[in-house]
Amino acid sequence: MKLKVVDVKGADLESIEVEDSVFGITPNEPVVHQVLVAQLAARRSGSANTKTRGEVRGSTRKLRRQKGLGMARVGSNRTPVRRGGGVAFGPKPRKYTQRLPRKMKHLAICSVLSDRVLNEKITVVNSIELEKPSTKSIINIFDELGISGPSLIVTEDIDQTIVRSTRNIPRTSVTQADILSVIDMLSFEHMLLTVDAVRRIEDLWGSRSNSKVDTLSEVEG
Repeated sequence: MKLKVVDVKGADLESIEVEDSVFGITPNEPVVHQVLVAQLAARRSGSANTKTRGEVRGSTRKLRRQKGLGMARVGSNRTPVRRGGGVAFGPKPRKYTQRLPRKMKHLAICSVLSDRVLNEKITVVNSIELEKPSTKSIINIFDELGISGPSLIVTEDIDQTIVRSTRNIPRTSVTQADILSVIDMLSFEHMLLTVDAVRRIEDLWGSRSNSKVDTLSEVEG
């Protein structure tokens, strides 16, 4: 399939051939959802912590003798049934990460990219070059390209000039193709990619990367 390439002024330049296996597959929503949940879970700190009755400060001495007072028997003041006591079955620090097959991650990335192309939510530009950080320049580029709403700029390498230029623009972020994730793409309505970023994405998730994954799976098997 082909993607149209424009300049930062919105003028058509050319159409580039891209891999159908990356930008033209049928989106698999269940897989995208599963990968999204896994990536969100991996971001959890898992630092919630409560003290058990053995960790709460205080004496283990029995509060009153067992018999002879006409009252119910009680143990120490650290029991979970008393105020200030320990917590029964409370949360402890843990990891929420989920392991996913490589092919599932690959399918999720390509599904989101294909969905963006299908809904015309991807714009490809030849390059984005700024002499110095300028918020106004990025806003002008968005206006020329007709981009509005939450936007993600994807470049081959992180350009600090572009990053600084977008800091004051609400709901706009910059990332590089190597670390593009399902969360990144689903968090923004529109994607602005450079041609170099498109080629890098193909290198990472295209047919050549598929053959590498298959070979690695055979070796591990």
